[in-house]
Amino acid sequence: MRSDGPGPGGQPPLPRGFASAVQDFARYLKAERARSDHTVRAYTADVTDLLSYALGAGAATLPELTLGILRSWLGTMSSAGQARATIARRAVAARTFTAWALREELIAEDPALRLRAPRRERTLPAVLQQAQMKSLFGNLAAEAAEGGPVPLRNRAMVELFYATGIRVSELVGLDLEDVDHERRTVRVLGKGNKERTVPFGVPAAAALDDWLRRGRGRLATEASGAALFLGRRGRRVDARQVRSVAAKLFGQLGDTSASSPHALRHSAATHLLDGGADLRSVQEILGHSSLATTQIYTHVSVDRLRKSYEQAHPRA
Repeated sequence: MRSDGPGPGGQPPLPRGFASAVQDFARYLKAERARSDHTVRAYTADVTDLLSYALGAGAATLPELTLGILRSWLGTMSSAGQARATIARRAVAARTFTAWALREELIAEDPALRLRAPRRERTLPAVLQQAQMKSLFGNLAAEAAEGGPVPLRNRAMVELFYATGIRVSELVGLDLEDVDHERRTVRVLGKGNKERTVPFGVPAAAALDDWLRRGRGRLATEASGAALFLGRRGRRVDARQVRSVAAKLFGQLGDTSASSPHALRHSAATHLLDGGADLRSVQEILGHSSLATTQIYTHVSVDRLRKSYEQAHPRA
């Protein structure tokens, strides 16, 4: 028996057993794994696509889901030219789903235990030079000097973003009470609902103070709540608005490959390491669960060192 209504993306509806499993899996990701809404949507979409493919391959129940079907599913993505990172993410979603299904006794054995996916391409993140950061903050300060609430917000937001290296989602989720102005620290709720405290410097503190004294009250409405940063209509600022601010700033710099606001996070991490911070401290600041994730920034620093050496040494 099939479920009512079409599946995501106009796919045929899944059988009720499949559809019920997807719904229960989504609740598990949210309630027990504390995954973000974005992750839950991505994983359930991947699993729905997998089960739709399995249905077309003749598997009408979860126990009929085999390693061969999983491999074939990933193979069709590769043949279609999908990015290795996308295929790798979908493989993770499939493995997470089948492990959950085994735990819930929906299947007798896990077909994804021997499932292999292409490794993600490890690309070095875009990083701004410190001179570029100085120019960027100069542009922000010049706009904020005019006293408009949005430029004041932008300056405070970007100063805090770079000072702490937090994620965009963490930045927009900040509340007024999360900032300890006396100690110059901010309390951040990161991935998996893990809380951490991150310090920030004097420039960010000054920009925040300016925003709170002269800017926030001019945008605040009943809908503002305790949000630290507000949009033009008084609601909590969102990631789209942060991306728009970052794109404008990077455009003013001209010669840079940076396009995402995460370049500010990458730059903060790289500049910390360049300045002598140890890897474990940077891991804690960034909120990485694995030190291996943080180590990519050591490659960025070494890459920059190599370029400087080749440009400066007479026998490079």
